[in-house]
This record gives sequence, C-alpha cells and structure tokens, in this order.
Amino acid sequence: MHIVHAVGHMKVNVTDPQAVIRDSTEILGLQVTHKDGRQSWLSSNGRAAELVLVHAGENSAHTIGLEALTPDLVEEAASRIEGAGCRILSREPSLDCIAAGVTFATPEGLRFEIHTPIRNTTYGRRYPTTGVGANRIDHINLITPNPAATRAQLDAIGGMKLSERMVNDALSWMYGGNRQHHILGLVKGAAAGLHHVSFEFLEFNQYLRLGDILDQFDRQLMWGPGRHRPGDNTYAYYTDASGMMIECSGVMAHIADDTDFTPNVITNLDRPGNVRDMNVWGTPAPAEWREYFHPFAKLG
Repeated sequence: MHIVHAVGHMKVNVTDPQAVIRDSTEILGLQVTHKDGRQSWLSSNGRAAELVLVHAGENSAHTIGLEALTPDLVEEAASRIEGAGCRILSREPSLDCIAAGVTFATPEGLRFEIHTPIRNTTYGRRYPTTGVGANRIDHINLITPNPAATRAQLDAIGGMKLSERMVNDALSWMYGGNRQHHILGLVKGAAAGLHHVSFEFLEFNQYLRLGDILDQFDRQLMWGPGRHRPGDNTYAYYTDASGMMIECSGVMAHIADDTDFTPNVITNLDRPGNVRDMNVWGTPAPAEWREYFHPFAKLG
C-alpha cells in the first residue's frame, strides 16, 4: 500500500532568506505566500507552501515533506516508524497549512515529515512573476550513507517502492502513490545531505528562459538541458543563493501497474560506456554535479 503519495514540501535552513527569496521569485518564478520573523513560504502554484525557508544561522536541509492523502494514512505511517528503526520527533504538523503530520529521523541522519495535503487554492496557480514559472515541486534527491537502509525505511513506513537503481547503489529512485517514476532519488554519500530539489517544467522553451534569466543574474546552469534515462524527464540544474541545487525537470514517465512492475537495475557503471544508460541525450554529468553535497542539519 502506498502511504506516501507525492512530495509535499522541502524545508531548508538559510542564512540570507531575502537572497533566496529573490532567486526563488525572480529566477524560478515562485511566489511568497507567507513571511514572518522565523520562516518564509514559497509556492509555484495555489498551494500554501512548497519551499519553506527557516531563517537560521546555517545553510542546510531541514526536513523533507512527503504527502499522504488522509489523516488515517498519516497515523498509519506513525505507527510504523519505530518498528522501522527510526525515531519520532513530533506528532504535530510542522506548518499550520497542513492538518496532520508526523516527523521522524532515520539513523542515517535524515529528517522526514509525512503529512496531509497542504492547503491549496485550486485556481491560484497563476500570479504575476518575472521568473520562469515552474508548475510544482515534483521530486527531491537526498544523500545517504546507506541507501539500502533508507529505502527499507521509506518502504516500511511510507509504502514507497523502488523504481530503478544502479547495481552499486550509487543512485536509486523510489516512487509513491502518484506513480511518477520517482519522487525521491537516493545518492550514496559519506553523510546525510541534500542533492537537489526539483520543480517541474511543462514546456521546453522554459529552459531557454531559465538560461537567459540566470545570465541576467551573472549566473549559469550547472548542467543541462538534457534528458535523463531513469525517469525519462528533461532536466537543467543551477544553484541558488544558499548553495542549494535546484533542478528544473520535465514531466516524468509513470508506472501504470506496479503489480507487474520490475525495478530496472543499471549494471553498466563504467564511463563513458554507461553515458547512454543514464542520459537519452545531453552531456554527461559533470564532476560538480556528481560530487555535490548540501548538508542536512544535525539532529538534536
């Protein structure tokens, strides 16, 4: 049973919220939906929050929000946390725009909140912006020192399933109830971290606009555009003012029938021979992307 349906939100600590807000609104095209002395919320549509900036003394990942469709499913997830070897941090929703939530930490140092859908204004997705205008937050890639353990925890607690992986677990991908090829990617690394946060683009010409806007800010793309083989989505990446990597992703492949679905295992690992196993087209991933690391905040 899929308890987790989709990505809910990404919460990050930032030292200069105004600089990140400027990037998020004037480059990516999000809107500010709430701001106080502690937090700023941004969204690409009618949802009350997709990117939550915690005004803090460091730049780091805070919590990955995963959406379940009902309070009963949140409660079911909560009942599974300790049995999966994880620790409950809070049984209260972290934002007042969600009705129910449970936050937990993994032994690897990752923090997740499984929560009910964020309050949404159905026809609130169009608003004035000078940025590109992303459609929605669609997936997050985390970094974990033990991908197999993290996958087992996400399966046991949230009913998330493996869609694809490299045979050495350097990269793996997991899907939820919306059947998108992945809503979480797992990168093997030395410590818990965040690799990137992705917002969906609906049209390819948005990449042209993204590159030109970045140029106006004297910035440039880290990688892309291209099309990934895992997920079959188009992509381009850049980093924001806090150092966090942002992906702009095209629509992904979907897993229509997971009863008969067999996760793909990528066995060809040697570059450059495996480039086509990872990319349909576009340049191979640069070292800057492959080695990128944004830390997770230390758990108390």
